[in-house]
Amino acid sequence: MAGSHLMKTLLYTINNLLQQEKYKAALAVVKGFRNGAVYGAKIRAPHALVMTFLFRSGSLRDKLRAIGQATYTHSRNLAYFVFTYKGLQALQHKLQGKSLQSHSFLAACLGGWLVFGDNNNINSQINMYLLSRILFALSRLAVEKGYIPQPKRDPFPLFATLVWGIVLWLFEFYPHTLQPSLQSSMTYLYHDSNVWHDISDFLIYNKPKSAAAK
Repeated sequence: MAGSHLMKTLLYTINNLLQQEKYKAALAVVKGFRNGAVYGAKIRAPHALVMTFLFRSGSLRDKLRAIGQATYTHSRNLAYFVFTYKGLQALQHKLQGKSLQSHSFLAACLGGWLVFGDNNNINSQINMYLLSRILFALSRLAVEKGYIPQPKRDPFPLFATLVWGIVLWLFEFYPHTLQPSLQSSMTYLYHDSNVWHDISDFLIYNKPKSAAAK
C-alpha cells in the first residue's frame, strides 16, 4: 500500500510539473529529444534490416550488429539534432523576446553542422533525403512568391525524365560518384540481371549459392 501511495504521489508531482508554463520551453526540448530518438529508430531499423539482408555479406551476428549500429546512430543523431535545434530556438527567443524566422534557420544550421556534419553513410543518406525535399519546396515557394511564373503544364514528367536519365548515366559511367547504397541497389537491378548460369540463379537466386556465400 505504501509503495502504491508513493507511486501515485510521484506521478501526481511529475504531471503537475509538466503543466507548469514556466518549464514549457525546457520540457519541449526534452520531449523533442525523446521524439527524435524514437522516430530515428522507427525509420532506420526497417531500412537497415532490408538493406543489410539484401546486400551485406557475413554471419547473422554481423548483420544484426550492423542493423543495431545503424539504428542507434540514426536515432542518436536525430535526437541530438532536435535537442540542439529546439534548445537554440528557445535561447534566441529568450534573448530577443520574440520568435523570428532567422531563429529557425540559425538554430538548424548550427545543429546540422554539429550533428550531421560528420561525413558518414547515415548522415549522407539523411542529408540527401532532405536535399531532394527542399529543392521541391523551394521551387513551390518561388512560384508562390512570384519569383518564377506558374508552369503552364505539370513539370513532373520533365523532372522524372532528367532524374532517371542522369542517375543511370552516372551509374553506368561514373558509379564512384554515387552513394554506396545506391550503387548496390543499381548493381543488383541492372548489372546482376545480366548474369546467370542455370535456372537456380535465373529465377530463384540472384547469384549461385557458392558465389553468394563468399
